[in-house]
Amino acid sequence: MIRTIDTVIIGGGLHGLSCALQLARRGVSVAILERRWIGRHASTANAGGVRTLNRDLRELDLTLTSLKMWRVLDEFLGENCGFQQIGQIRIAENPTEFAHEARRINNLQQAGYTHEEMLDKASLYRLLPSLAPHCSGASYAKGDGAADPHLTVNAYRRAAESAGVLLLEGHGVNALASEGLEWRVDTDYGSFLTASVVIAAGAWSPALARLAGEIVPASVKASMMIVTEQVSEFPGPVIGCVGAALSLKQTRTGSLLIGGGLQGQANVERERTRVDFHALATGMSTPLRLFPQLAGVRIARCWTGIEARTPDDLPIIGPSSRLPGILYCYGFSGHGFALVPVVGAVIADMIVGETPTHEKWPVSALSIERFEHRKEDSDERYRQHG
Repeated sequence: MIRTIDTVIIGGGLHGLSCALQLARRGVSVAILERRWIGRHASTANAGGVRTLNRDLRELDLTLTSLKMWRVLDEFLGENCGFQQIGQIRIAENPTEFAHEARRINNLQQAGYTHEEMLDKASLYRLLPSLAPHCSGASYAKGDGAADPHLTVNAYRRAAESAGVLLLEGHGVNALASEGLEWRVDTDYGSFLTASVVIAAGAWSPALARLAGEIVPASVKASMMIVTEQVSEFPGPVIGCVGAALSLKQTRTGSLLIGGGLQGQANVERERTRVDFHALATGMSTPLRLFPQLAGVRIARCWTGIEARTPDDLPIIGPSSRLPGILYCYGFSGHGFALVPVVGAVIADMIVGETPTHEKWPVSALSIERFEHRKEDSDERYRQHG
């Protein structure tokens, strides 16, 4: 059986759901094809951070827009996503790190950004009185926060279904071929003819791009997470640390959620990940150094997700430069959760063509063309120097 549909989205994670919902609410017929089940990998294995703090300038404007959307996302979806605007902080443990953060924020402010500020030592300890006494200060984005990934996936799923999106779990894509002005997408349970295909399959996106005839960059991240037993009240923002992999916050149930980018092992072909307990134990030295009172807290569970990482740790968002009708939405490199609301709107606008993308969304620096130019430069240097 061959079905005709306006847009096929490959990948049923949060970014695929966001794209589908935005398109459906613009009157576009959409099918999501997911090999396993909705939210299977990175979408429900992350820390749920909604962070503008210390973002790369090439994605900062997009992230600031997304933060505004997070503040009204419950209304947009019709369900609670657990978003809390509790702020995010980046602790500087010594004067050198403090000076580094001060220079970074001064440069931001010179460029017109006001979402971050510096906290001196006294201000830091008013915010975090239980912090170990050796720290010098911190950078702080009080408008940042966190949400619940599981609530967010469920809310997006139900909103997408209500908008008419066809969600097909267990539908892995086996072939992707151009047929004139359309694309044929083959699965074990039938085929689709569509004008546009959004590849939003995380670590499996490069393999799907190869089916269409394009080589795209990506390696893999397997960021590890820990959740502890319930502890006494641990108020404050989401806590990070200069020069260390750390994200620490208390959940609504009272446990501590600790992550920040410590890496386990991932096998993309088998779709399996593995916790590196040695690396995890080593990484726990940072939260224990900052909060020695946590030494007796027991770990309840640990896990690792699997997601795509690009060479510059920034996502690839937008159309293929070689294949008309193919768009990419992957490679978020461990910090894509915060971008979910805005990226769906970006991709939908690109497909529908309501507004010239370069006028509305600052995404040109995130296109796949940046890697093609890099390859051309490398090829030219090779020709010149042999």
